[in-house]
Amino acid sequence: MQKVIAEKRIIGGRECLIYDCGSPDVLLIQPVDDHDIEVLDSEVNKICELLNGAAASATGCAVGGAAEGSSDPASDPSSGFTLAAFRVNDWNTDLSPWEAAPVFGDAGFGSGAEDTLKYILESLIPELTGYGTSAGTEHNTELYLGGYSLAGFFSLWAAYQTDCFAGVAAVSPSVWFPGWMDFAREHSIGAPRVYLSLGDKEERTRNPVMRTVGDNIRSQLELLESDAGCNACTLEMNQGNHFKEPDLRTAKGFAWLLSVSTR
Repeated sequence: MQKVIAEKRIIGGRECLIYDCGSPDVLLIQPVDDHDIEVLDSEVNKICELLNGAAASATGCAVGGAAEGSSDPASDPSSGFTLAAFRVNDWNTDLSPWEAAPVFGDAGFGSGAEDTLKYILESLIPELTGYGTSAGTEHNTELYLGGYSLAGFFSLWAAYQTDCFAGVAAVSPSVWFPGWMDFAREHSIGAPRVYLSLGDKEERTRNPVMRTVGDNIRSQLELLESDAGCNACTLEMNQGNHFKEPDLRTAKGFAWLLSVSTR
């Protein structure tokens, strides 16, 4: 059996890593930076482990190799997926829906999220699926968007902009972002399934803006529970601060979305 190794591609001028784990009809999309890329192999393996239990290696999804006697992941399409991770060039600008003053350090936030979403919808998805994302377009691929930290926040925001995603994983998302809760209260989400998570120590900070993250994510869950556009949502609290096990936390988000999928 062939090893599952990420294929590096340039799509729409951006560097992308594509993991083929058994199903081209389920596409997970994730904005990443250098740190995320370092743990992507681990994340993909953990998604497989969570979907397939202790027999993850038997699905053939193990990055870099598979256990002797393992079967082709395509033989179990309910657990297969493709993950496309694309590099974000300017984290604070490309993932922010509007400008905001610095919250930590000297770097403020730009308003590049709209361009990043446009890249996903008009370049990345058509290139990988052969389908467009305009209203009324027939689409045979189930699309999911997710990410960690500001990428998780971007994924949540994107779900309010389009209904093309079957689900979003907002993992330790920056819902402390100035103006976010007002926006969320005034809009309806377009993704029917939403996964939220947070570390249980993330709101224990002296930063007055960032310590709102706990109250905000609980409020976000309440908004989703009453939103007609959302059929399933959850909030998972993880042990530790914002920087603990981002690969596992992100994997848990994607695995939950796939586990509640109607496929």
